[in-house]
Amino acid sequence: MTGEQHNSPDAMQTLEALQLHLESVLESVPDGMVIINEEGQILQFSRAARDLFGYTNEEIVGKHVSELMTRHDAVHHDQYMDNYRRTGKAHIIGVGRVVMAKRANGTEFPIDLKIGEAKIDGRSIYTGFLRDLSEKQQAELRMREMQAELVHFSRLSAVGTMASALAHELNQPLTAIANYLEAGRDLLDTPDADSLSMLAEALDEGARQSVRAGQIVRKLRDFVSRGEISRRAAPLAPLLEDAVSLARIGTNSEAVKVRVQIADDVDAISADPIQIQQVVINLLRNAFEALSGREDAEVRVRAMPGEEAGMLAVDICDNGPGIEPEVAAQLFKPFTSTKTTGMGLGLSICQTIIEAHGGAIHVKSLGGDGACFCFTLPVAELETDHD
Repeated sequence: MTGEQHNSPDAMQTLEALQLHLESVLESVPDGMVIINEEGQILQFSRAARDLFGYTNEEIVGKHVSELMTRHDAVHHDQYMDNYRRTGKAHIIGVGRVVMAKRANGTEFPIDLKIGEAKIDGRSIYTGFLRDLSEKQQAELRMREMQAELVHFSRLSAVGTMASALAHELNQPLTAIANYLEAGRDLLDTPDADSLSMLAEALDEGARQSVRAGQIVRKLRDFVSRGEISRRAAPLAPLLEDAVSLARIGTNSEAVKVRVQIADDVDAISADPIQIQQVVINLLRNAFEALSGREDAEVRVRAMPGEEAGMLAVDICDNGPGIEPEVAAQLFKPFTSTKTTGMGLGLSICQTIIEAHGGAIHVKSLGGDGACFCFTLPVAELETDHD
């Protein structure tokens, strides 16, 4: 285009129309829009960008784009631009990414950043499109908090159903302790050698029963205790044994035979043991309900190396009526239940816990021969002391 053509009335009108159009776009585009030159100088700043960062046009246009960046990105910006001009290799142009930005008041916040490039008279200008992710991250955080609340509520609900049975469980060792103490008091009336020997035995038995009562309370307290996922190396065998004991509380499962089988090469899991115990208890109690009234009721808990490296698998299988395929496909969805009185949250919570640990859970129906719930967890190495 010659100088005469460039300065012709038609060309001037076209440039004015384009300028007006650009200003209209900058005032109406919903996401933040920032245009800079090759030196990083801000040329245009949209209304949404002004609202997002808290600057006026007079305050920010003409400034270096690093004013909008955190210290980490500001340090590397000019180096990146120099490398791009020298090599022509772009790392972020045309590719969206999440970065931290800085408002006029100094607060930092996450944005989704996309950058485009255009050539005008042999020089590049860059347009950045910015979307505030603060609300999205807050919503995700709130969702995680709600899931944690739901998991905790599930534990408390389970404890509520076990409360009356817990009183019965504690009554046995406490009654035994009282009996041994009364017997000991009577034996002191005739403090001969035989009586003192029997007194020592009664005190030993009383001490054992007090330890038993303490263990019952401690297990329940640990189960109720609330917290975020705190992974550590936890031996699997005692976790499963405690879960079986807790799952029986408050249920009519005395006739149900529970077999726990742990492969020799399975040792510890990398997990929050309380949350995994909750999953096992939930699955066991479901199995007990499915086996109600069955004379040969049996549950098999089996742990073995998983098919995927670094994972182990746990199967909890019963010999009950099984699960219909169309029901099995929906079981882990919230508010889906095979029980007339169930809320349908238990299995959904189990899935949330297992997936938060990096594992997976699914169900296999064995038709009239029962059902198997299977989940995987990462393995861990237990530390050993060396002399």
